[in-house]
Amino acid sequence: MGGSAPRRDRHLPVETTSFVDRRGEQTEGRELLARARLVTLTGPGGVGKTRLAARVAARVERAFPDGVRFVHLAGLHDPALVPLAAADALGLHDHSAQPPLDALVDQVRDRRLLLVLDNCEHLLQACADLAAALLRGTTGVRVLATSRHRLGLTEEHLMEVRPLPVPDPDGDLTAADGYPALALFADRAAAVVPGFRLTPGNRAAVARLCRRLDGLPLAIELAAVRMRVLGVEQLLERLDDRYRLLTAGSSAALPRHQTLRAAVDWSHELCTQQEQLVWARASVLAGSFDLETAEAVCADGERSEMGVPPAAGWGRVQPYEVLEAVAGLVDKSVLGRETGPDGVRYRLLDTLRHYGLDRLRQSDGEEAAARRRQRDWMQERAADCERAWFGPGQRAIVARLRADQDNLRAALDFGLTAPGQRRTALRLAGTLWFYWHACGAPREGRYWLERALDANPEPSAERARGLWVAGLLAGATQDMTGGLRRARDAHALAEHLGDKAEAAHAEYVIGVIRLFSNELPAALAHFETTVARGPVPGQHLSLHGLDQVELACALGFLGQADRAVEVCERARRLCEEHGEEWVRSYVLRMLALAHTVKEDWQEAGRHAREALRLKLAVHDVTGIALTLDLLAHIATRAGAHEHAAALLGGADRTWADIDRERWGSTDLDSIRRDGGERALDALGQAAFERAYEKGGALGLAEIVAYATQDEEPAHPTPAGRTDGRCRSRPPQGGTLTRRESEVAELVAQGLANQQIADRLVIARRTAEGHVERILSKLGFSNRSQIAAWVTAQR
Repeated sequence: MGGSAPRRDRHLPVETTSFVDRRGEQTEGRELLARARLVTLTGPGGVGKTRLAARVAARVERAFPDGVRFVHLAGLHDPALVPLAAADALGLHDHSAQPPLDALVDQVRDRRLLLVLDNCEHLLQACADLAAALLRGTTGVRVLATSRHRLGLTEEHLMEVRPLPVPDPDGDLTAADGYPALALFADRAAAVVPGFRLTPGNRAAVARLCRRLDGLPLAIELAAVRMRVLGVEQLLERLDDRYRLLTAGSSAALPRHQTLRAAVDWSHELCTQQEQLVWARASVLAGSFDLETAEAVCADGERSEMGVPPAAGWGRVQPYEVLEAVAGLVDKSVLGRETGPDGVRYRLLDTLRHYGLDRLRQSDGEEAAARRRQRDWMQERAADCERAWFGPGQRAIVARLRADQDNLRAALDFGLTAPGQRRTALRLAGTLWFYWHACGAPREGRYWLERALDANPEPSAERARGLWVAGLLAGATQDMTGGLRRARDAHALAEHLGDKAEAAHAEYVIGVIRLFSNELPAALAHFETTVARGPVPGQHLSLHGLDQVELACALGFLGQADRAVEVCERARRLCEEHGEEWVRSYVLRMLALAHTVKEDWQEAGRHAREALRLKLAVHDVTGIALTLDLLAHIATRAGAHEHAAALLGGADRTWADIDRERWGSTDLDSIRRDGGERALDALGQAAFERAYEKGGALGLAEIVAYATQDEEPAHPTPAGRTDGRCRSRPPQGGTLTRRESEVAELVAQGLANQQIADRLVIARRTAEGHVERILSKLGFSNRSQIAAWVTAQR
């Protein structure tokens, strides 16, 4: 049990502009993937490899029951992080002590999925190692890569992505509308000049222009933007001037990389000075970024404050000028605009980012200054998030930091590699303790912390923080000995520095590792002491709350259920006073465990379902897996055996993304085994397997919706509800309108209200109204239930 489940998760880039058909290449890519397990799309920058790969992946997704996942590598520069980036894209949350690549292969060994590795050229060896490990360690995983250079594996099948074909400008152009290059130009030109289309009068000029641009999609798009102020003939004339300048009178044809460079150069020259500066400085930003980040990094700050004049010819950008410059760069197709978790975000295409970096490096000190501003801003954002973590904004914090992941990595790397910046890297890695621990990234957090600790051996408050965080993450990846050593070192250093808060944090880690190591009496005594003492000044309330959670856990395991309930109720009140959800989800699970010890199945189930809802809200995958096991155990004791079997199927599928063996824990295994044996005995093999497979086929949100809708299986089913299952149709009289059905489908895809509004071109308030009406019509209380209902309709 617990093998591959038939889920078709797809995390492909959202297309923000129309895709000009490449039918032949799409067909060729699909055919190659049908017979080869590694296909690499190669070609020059700006030729459209990423868009084509996304299209091919979307066309073949039905062949991959376990999903199609996209790994964005353009913003990643450390080869060691490639397996972690792939695991993150696959939704894996490994907590084992194995090397990351080995753990990844183990977790997908029995799955049938397609992994798209985008922009491999700067990480060729790491990408080759990843592809080789997947090809040789699995049978159902296929890899589609995009790269300017081949990966170099014997299993690799290459597909060259060529520029778009262009007709002869002096030939017969009656069928010119069928040429993708001309269609692309017309489409992008119509976006800036409404009503523009190809006509007999302009076809020859457009064809000549596209031929001059060698059919390169990015070059064509950049040129089409100029239609806002120039006609096609003027555009062609000025572009010809640009090429004559580059070739200095030579009649030789320009290589394609010079063609693209010429188009980008021209776009750059047509930008205002502020836009040029923002373009250059934004090139240090990895991945996507929001306007606040652009303002912090692209506006003059550090250099002007130090009295350092700007470099010759560079000028200055004030914070209030950044918005206008960003808007101008979006209009010129230099910056892409996309929807983020909390509003609009922007992204530089990799080709344009490298161009900007080249420009930035032409002035001494400019790149270092921009990277310092970027590092400082990431530290400020991380500190703000840490301060707000024990409060009502946790869901937004998780989404924001995940969106900023590439920029956090860039800031950490800068701190570790730039002269005199090592302490800042340790500070940032330690500030992010809650992100590494609560958001399922213990491996990456430990990677950065161990590097930063090695680089900062001298005693400091940052080192004390880094030591206990490294210890906590080591324990989370089953290195109990290393974790305890780090935590004790942190405690000793904090005591030496007189830092009571960091000493208290280290004490939490020491206690929780004792608990994980089954030293129950010692863990109980430890947490009784820390809880009785109360929080010390500066101690993070999350860790004080977790002190109480671990005390309740030890009490429950030792059979002291009533005391465990008392401790949990105090901790729950603390969380509710602050609007906190992450710690509260653990408190609720402890309450469920305590009531299980008391054999109060109704209360145990109620608390476990509430915990499960919160764990989904903060995307605590490990917590979801643990709670599904517990709910299955409770369901069997309440007589809902079919429901329990389905929950076990979902639990095993979730554990497959973490650790199939449940960390080798005897306690966890016994809970799983007890629930499975009871359900199997009650149902028989055939009925048990049907229910088990049904649960295993559900995605994370769907299995949580299924679990939390079963309010009380031992009692009569409420009117309008089915016994523990998601409804397959809305209640009588509650039929969704066509627009509501569209909104429900987008909710099921995981889109937030603002993203739904952007997709449907409606106001956010209108989208919110649609969601509220859908919830009301279907009788649901949360979005995950809508997602489960939509899935049942398919």
